[in-house]
Amino acid sequence: MRNRIPDPCRLLIVGINPGRLTEEVDAPFAYPGNRFWPALEAAGITPYRVHANEGLSEEDAAMLAERGIGFTNLAGRMTPKASDLSKAELVEGGEVVRSVVEKHRPRAVMFAGIGAYRDAYRRPKATRGLQPETLAGVPVWVVGNPSGLNAHETVATLAESYREVWEATARERR
Repeated sequence: MRNRIPDPCRLLIVGINPGRLTEEVDAPFAYPGNRFWPALEAAGITPYRVHANEGLSEEDAAMLAERGIGFTNLAGRMTPKASDLSKAELVEGGEVVRSVVEKHRPRAVMFAGIGAYRDAYRRPKATRGLQPETLAGVPVWVVGNPSGLNAHETVATLAESYREVWEATARERR
């Protein structure tokens, strides 16, 4: 999946890596069972539920850009499971994400997946929520992975954490 980053970017959402369908349709979080898009809608971040399983429509892409929502991944390599990535790939991807943040200067960065964040930035004790460290001076938040493989999250718990990040971006001054 290619980076999708509007200018200006209010919130840069960082996934772990593309799954098969995301790679096929070039749309973030494209698998129909993924809770990402329902949680984004429930959080009030999008005005409607995006159905990315066939790719983003022109209307969806325009709405996301208008709202300042951008997307990238820690690793560009498609795998069936994020656990198929090596720590070295995640560390390398973390540096790439740092460069993307430096270039685009979003108000906040939201990583979807604590384990990948810990590996990418060598912070084994990182917890969910706002991180004490920034990326290029930009606040960093870590939220749960919305994949259906992550049984610990629901649409409601994801929406709660997404809403917290979104509301914080409204307070950030450019």
